[in-house]
Amino acid sequence: MKSAKSPLFILFSVVVLDLIGFGIVIPILPFYAETYGANAVTLGLLLTSFAAMQFLFSPLWGRLSDRWGRKKVLILTMIGSVLGLLVLGLANSLPLLFAGRILSGIFGANISIASAYVTDVTTPENRAKGMGLIGAAFGIGFILGPALGGILSVKSYSVPILVAAGLSALNVVYAYFKLPESHSVENSRARRVGNPRLWVHHPEVRRLCILNLLFTLGVTQLESIFAFFMMDRFGYDAIHVAYILVLMAFIMVSIQGGMIKRLVMKFGEKTLLLAGGLLLALAFFFVPESHRIAILLIPLAISSVGRGISQPSLLSLVSKESSEEMRGAVMGNFQAAASLARVVGPLVAGYLYDRSQALPFYLAGVAMLAVFVLALTVKSWEGKAGEKLVPQPESAESSG
Repeated sequence: MKSAKSPLFILFSVVVLDLIGFGIVIPILPFYAETYGANAVTLGLLLTSFAAMQFLFSPLWGRLSDRWGRKKVLILTMIGSVLGLLVLGLANSLPLLFAGRILSGIFGANISIASAYVTDVTTPENRAKGMGLIGAAFGIGFILGPALGGILSVKSYSVPILVAAGLSALNVVYAYFKLPESHSVENSRARRVGNPRLWVHHPEVRRLCILNLLFTLGVTQLESIFAFFMMDRFGYDAIHVAYILVLMAFIMVSIQGGMIKRLVMKFGEKTLLLAGGLLLALAFFFVPESHRIAILLIPLAISSVGRGISQPSLLSLVSKESSEEMRGAVMGNFQAAASLARVVGPLVAGYLYDRSQALPFYLAGVAMLAVFVLALTVKSWEGKAGEKLVPQPESAESSG
């Protein structure tokens, strides 16, 4: 007899493999693009094109998973990701690089499906732990992927990307045979997903989407310019920066993979979100004031703890605000808010950093203070089941 955790563990394995394939591309993409004449502006557009496609397509994949089932749509997007990696790895010009990244962005916008899957197979009490596993999968993927990409790039920049395509293709086969479907679409209610803009009129979902946008805007300030900051202030190279990022990822994985359920049971998601926002704000304000590595490691560790407790809590809160028939749609719009921040965030971070090393971190601190203030207005989930976002029959406008 299968254990109750089996589908969640299989999903975790699928997401980890998917993100390792994604992470392989990260360290070599700038150098790969440079071989075809890309300058800093072109590279920025290349990176932004990926995030922009995720912003546009996350809601679509979420809604389709409500209609067709999580597994079918997840496998479809994984096949598309293989295609995007193949185009990228076999590219011989900048236009083909853009085509590969755009395809990868379109089909890589599937974290909303994984989040909806977690919601399907977990109870409300275990929801944060399930969402924590998604966060842990990100951490593992971003540790192993870039390391593997750096090692394989010794032969050529296309080799690691083609390896990522092969790994992703194997992952499609694994998911097809091992991952069970979590969402029944047999009843007619599940087929009538409703107006895709309905979430805008639901105050709690709207509030949580805005929180996700602010949260992601804050963390992208650090992600976007951290390597430049370490190089300019401490003379660090890519390998030394990677060591620090691995340490930060290890802290987050430890919290999200093992501790988050106990923390939620003791304090609740809202309290953890508030505490995480404050910790992140404190850490981001302190980073530019740290002029020794030993001192800098303190706010970086604090930021990892803050992100480790707040991110799965935020995911858990929004997952509890939708009915079974609209989980994919709600999670899609929630992830689209993060994708929008990833379009804007790096551009803002680069602009501010050119004016002062400290400005992106100060903006991140302000964004996290805004997260804290807005999170104060989030209602406790218990006792609000009747207020969940529920589907409504599609109007002529929404179906046209």
